[in-house]
Amino acid sequence: MKIKQLLPIVVLAATLSVSGCKEKDSAVKTRVEEKLNANQETAGTMVAITDGVATLTGEVSTENGKMESGNIAKGTKGVKSVVNNIMVTPPAAPVVITPDDPMTLALRDATKDHPTVNASVMNGTVTLTGTISKADNMRLMKKISALNPGKIDNQLTVN
Repeated sequence: MKIKQLLPIVVLAATLSVSGCKEKDSAVKTRVEEKLNANQETAGTMVAITDGVATLTGEVSTENGKMESGNIAKGTKGVKSVVNNIMVTPPAAPVVITPDDPMTLALRDATKDHPTVNASVMNGTVTLTGTISKADNMRLMKKISALNPGKIDNQLTVN
């Protein structure tokens, strides 16, 4: 056979062997997901792989978790580049509600300058009744809000 006749066959064989070696995106995705889920900071991060490009989505609680997710994906065999669309959403701070007994004592102190105001507390809810001027109402509400009640039921008549 002549070389000109073999050349197309050699090119075809080389092309098939190169394309046959290319790893499927689904296999790369599985590896990235396994690594992400093994890390507490990155667990739950979602990944999509298209032609070796990893796109990360989801939420983590720290900036470090976002960076770590990107580093894990970058370090995984078969990933050519990473698009990190992860959102950092820190956990909400717990709401602190002052118990009733200390709240009752604090309410007496907060309302001592307002003799026309009656204040009571039950199950974290402060109930205000009576009358008050508009300017005094704003000052009193600031004081009571600073006590961290669960709720303020303001039934005051403002003059």
